Amino acid sequence: MKIYPVFIPHAGCPHRCLFCAQDRIANRSAVPEAVEVAAWLEKTLPLRGEGEVAFYGGTFSLLPVARQEQYLAEAQRLVADGRVAGIRISTRPDALGDSCLKRLKGSGVTTIEIGCQSFSAAVLMAAARGHTPADCLSAIQRCRHAGMSVGVQLMPGLPGGDAQEAVQSLRRALDLKPTFVRIYPTVVIAGTGLAELWKAGYYQPWALDQAVDVCADMLQICRFAEVPVIRLGLQHDEYLEANILAGPYHPAFGQLVRSRLWRRALGDLGSRAEHLVINPADLSDALGHRGENREWLAQQGTVVRLSSDQHVERGFLRIFGQDLGIHELASRGGLRD
Repeated sequence: MKIYPVFIPHAGCPHRCLFCAQDRIANRSAVPEAVEVAAWLEKTLPLRGEGEVAFYGGTFSLLPVARQEQYLAEAQRLVADGRVAGIRISTRPDALGDSCLKRLKGSGVTTIEIGCQSFSAAVLMAAARGHTPADCLSAIQRCRHAGMSVGVQLMPGLPGGDAQEAVQSLRRALDLKPTFVRIYPTVVIAGTGLAELWKAGYYQPWALDQAVDVCADMLQICRFAEVPVIRLGLQHDEYLEANILAGPYHPAFGQLVRSRLWRRALGDLGSRAEHLVINPADLSDALGHRGENREWLAQQGTVVRLSSDQHVERGFLRIFGQDLGIHELASRGGLRD
């Protein structure tokens, strides 16, 4: 689905979390007026469309109600004109009471993304999130009961979190049947409390390869659960990159993770790795970022010959006429639990 993002950096948020630097992520510090949002959407949206207007970067449901209504009225007008299909907001799990949800739904909101980050009480406390795992559970359940699409945002690698915590948090989220998941491994951004901890030697971010490996496990679990992961890693942005001090940031992080699953699947095939058929859109991921999977497999003595067929479902391999999902093949001796 096409997303038309409107950034409201840190607006409405009652906390400054340890990792937060919304102004440096979005290269914007001012919260736009409703007329600015209307003008940008008018210029950007197609005459007919099926996407969503999305309000990101702050805690939308804790903005002054009048400001929320101004934003939503502009978006609703465009929904009514058929230029976009719905409205999406991003918010905290402790900012979604029943009356709030009723008002948001009545104002045309169709999707809510919830910044859970973790389902570990210790990790949430260390990150100064100001909410609990129980708040996450309750918020997801209420959104689903209200008939809204609900996305869960997770941040593996926060202080106190390890690979086991990341997988456990994901599984707790998936038990609640979200519509989709976003996964952002923690990076250290200038101007944050986490940056000060890192400088003082009290926090060590994950290495890139560790983050790729853990996120590949998480992606595999989501595919088994048939819950889409719509984002892996922070979006590439030159301003953001200039402010990242440490951590597993890579402009093609999502491809690195998807490629790791392909490497596991192809590596487990051994002599069967010849004459495989995949969807053309998967070819780049299967070969790996800059061909690194091909090189890695060659070092293991595995020769891979891939051909493409658009009739093969994405994320699947056709082997001897049978289509198998790479999440099933990429067992790697079992997932970490």
